Amino acid sequence: MTALTIRPEQPGDEEAIYALTKSAFAPMPFSDGDEPDLINRLREDGDLTLSLVALKTPEQAEEQAGEQEVEIVGHIAFSPARISDGSQEYFGLGPVSVAPHLQREGIGGAIIRRGIAEMTLHNARGIILLGSDEYYPRFGFEHDPALTYPGPPAQFFQRLVLTGEPPSGIARFAPAFEVSTTQ
Repeated sequence: MTALTIRPEQPGDEEAIYALTKSAFAPMPFSDGDEPDLINRLREDGDLTLSLVALKTPEQAEEQAGEQEVEIVGHIAFSPARISDGSQEYFGLGPVSVAPHLQREGIGGAIIRRGIAEMTLHNARGIILLGSDEYYPRFGFEHDPALTYPGPPAQFFQRLVLTGEPPSGIARFAPAFEVSTTQ
């Protein structure tokens, strides 16, 4: 049994986030393998609005035995998004990474819920993402035909309105995502 702590990214976490993201996306058939570099580009561009890590720490008994290793096992990134109707304070969610050996244990859900709560506290009006239309609705995300993202199948583009009216038009993620799709 392990305890999980979620905190903002700190200086020195970059290499662990890169390695985690690389291993988490390696087996995914939809991945082009660019996710770790995407996070670095967001960070370099100043567009990493919120970056949270999930830390796995040993149980108290193990800590007393001298094993105090802390491991980053999850990560989530949020970055600015643009909506053609002029809606402000919308953010893109992703990528989300969980260590392969710990997937399906609730870590991804925990960091997504924490990220949404943090974005709400920072006055975000909404969040957009490109992801599973079976997984993300449990967090309130939904496909809205009035809001589009060119390219992938429409049902995978989803939004979560945190406050105000739903936006409409064409959505764009931070510029780092566009570099990702053109390389």
